[in-house]
Amino acid sequence: MWKKAILTVFITSLASGNLLAQQGQMRWQKWSFKSKPTAKDDAEKRILDVLAGMQGRKGMMSVPMDDGRLLRILAESMQAKHVVEIGTSQGYSAIWFCLALIRTGGKLTTYEIDSKRAKLAESNFEKAGVADIVTLVLGDAHEKVKDLAGPIDILFLDADKKGYIDYLQKLLPKVRAGGLIVAHNIDPRMADPRYVKAITTSTELDTLLVNLRASGISVSMKKR
Repeated sequence: MWKKAILTVFITSLASGNLLAQQGQMRWQKWSFKSKPTAKDDAEKRILDVLAGMQGRKGMMSVPMDDGRLLRILAESMQAKHVVEIGTSQGYSAIWFCLALIRTGGKLTTYEIDSKRAKLAESNFEKAGVADIVTLVLGDAHEKVKDLAGPIDILFLDADKKGYIDYLQKLLPKVRAGGLIVAHNIDPRMADPRYVKAITTSTELDTLLVNLRASGISVSMKKR
């Protein structure tokens, strides 16, 4: 029941988006541009250069660049001090967070179950010059997060999709009031309907689904 309802919402959103895209196509052809990140200083340039070298690497399941930029904007705009990431992979999204955290004086705790990916991520953190603000925890995050101390400013979920609901239940109490829970791949193909139901019906959260025509991201704020 819920799965059908959620799929209906997604399909309706996509159909509406396609219609608007067709109507606005001519306007965008006359006024089109590509936004790309620019470095403010040497520290940012070093990080952006490493991120550019990580793009498109096969088998790493990294977020698209624009999603990484969104993560940076969210973290820096809310002055995040503690970001928690489930699913490190090669460290791509983690380094986007670090672009914010070097400005806010914050730290990142990231969890990865695969030792080879964890080793690669650690190498990338070193190259980017952010290793000192990252704690990488190797192992099953479902168990490891039990030892995590709060408060959490941003919780980012980008690991096993069926596990999102378990991460939410275990970590929501550790997210500070006004903090964010951001989840990746919230789309009809990959999203777990149980998770979508949880974040859209909880009285503790206010949730917005964004970028539905691309990777799909949910942004949930824990109410004060």
